Amino acid sequence: MAGSRRSDEGSVGSYACDQRNLDNEAEKAMNSSLWKRPALVVLVLVALVMTMAMPASGAPTRVSHPSAPLTVHASGGRGEARVSWSRPASNGGSPITTYVATSHPQNKRCVTVSTTCTISKLRNGTLYTFTVVARNKVGAGSSSRPSNRVRTTIVTPTKGAKTSWWKPGPGVLPWQWEIDHALNLGDATDMGTNDTLPNGQPAPAPKVYDIDGILNPASTVAALHARGAHAICYIEVGSAGNYYSTAQEGIASTYYAQYQAAGVLGNALSGYPEHFLNINSPATVRITEAMIAQQCAAKGFDAVETDLDETYSGSDGASGFSLTQGDEVAYMTKLADYMHRLGLGWVIKNPDDTGDNYATLMEPLADAVLTEQCNEYSTCSALSAYLGHKAIFNAEYNLSTASFCPSDIAAGINGALFPVALNGTRSPCQ
Repeated sequence: MAGSRRSDEGSVGSYACDQRNLDNEAEKAMNSSLWKRPALVVLVLVALVMTMAMPASGAPTRVSHPSAPLTVHASGGRGEARVSWSRPASNGGSPITTYVATSHPQNKRCVTVSTTCTISKLRNGTLYTFTVVARNKVGAGSSSRPSNRVRTTIVTPTKGAKTSWWKPGPGVLPWQWEIDHALNLGDATDMGTNDTLPNGQPAPAPKVYDIDGILNPASTVAALHARGAHAICYIEVGSAGNYYSTAQEGIASTYYAQYQAAGVLGNALSGYPEHFLNINSPATVRITEAMIAQQCAAKGFDAVETDLDETYSGSDGASGFSLTQGDEVAYMTKLADYMHRLGLGWVIKNPDDTGDNYATLMEPLADAVLTEQCNEYSTCSALSAYLGHKAIFNAEYNLSTASFCPSDIAAGINGALFPVALNGTRSPCQ
């Protein structure tokens, strides 16, 4: 056995020696051939360089810190401030885990996974700015630019200011939306008392009526209350049209004329004889607040539906003014606070149209939502912050009740089919 093994080893050694000689001869021949063909040499070298430059298969992508959050905006309150911002342009290749907002001065902080938070325990009467950083698994990114300056204040309620108001909650809440004309209390169509459900059964009588705040008198609101219903005051706050007379508004100069005299009218609103309002103007706030007090509060309405309250987004057309989300938040915060002091709830209108986080930002202030066509345009999900604890009213115009009512009912949304004219006809889901 041993002799046989040594004989095998000798044979292998002899073969290896012969093979090395053959390899050397082949290498010499290849080198000689390559140098006689310079173009081939270049191709070989290029291929070699590219191969060396390529990352190894499965090499991990490099992760870095996120960039700075954008458009930080703040609004002051009593000993606190609400801060909102937009997501960074880059998350550094890794999902953002938290945001940290910081006050200047005091360095008070709030940590959140959303793009808004409230920083409390601030000194009243003090000017603040705020910065925000984003964090991912690598750590904190660079700080944002400072927000606008805000002053915290001690809000002292004026004499007679209300401390509570109607807050429509979740669940089935039959409603009617008629703003084409003054509500006719004796007309079954206007009152929604002769409607049918998708299953053919009689629809329950509305418990909420959303009606024009200027065309309808205080006596109509009182009659609705006598029926056990609530009344929502429809007004426009982001545009103005010359629809009403001084007699209808009960004032010496119409609101439209006042806006016009103040120079706050912008571009025309496409499809309507209206003009956008400059929501950054104190005159706009003053005139609109007067309308809320005179037409909604004085007549005994329970809440206000604010149409065109998201004009910064451009979803209704170019306003003619340079408006930001922060401008809209500041404007609607002023109006919402004013409504609440008058004992009126706020029904925000179409916040799901903006394509950003506006709906979520305004949820703490809004008492209910009225959205149009959220099923048709697949925007209902933008109202997730309201689901389950605030009423959501949805008006569809072009879809059949069979196509949208099941999803509205499942989500807890009070859906109904209306004509665009909003003249009293309706087909409620439940």
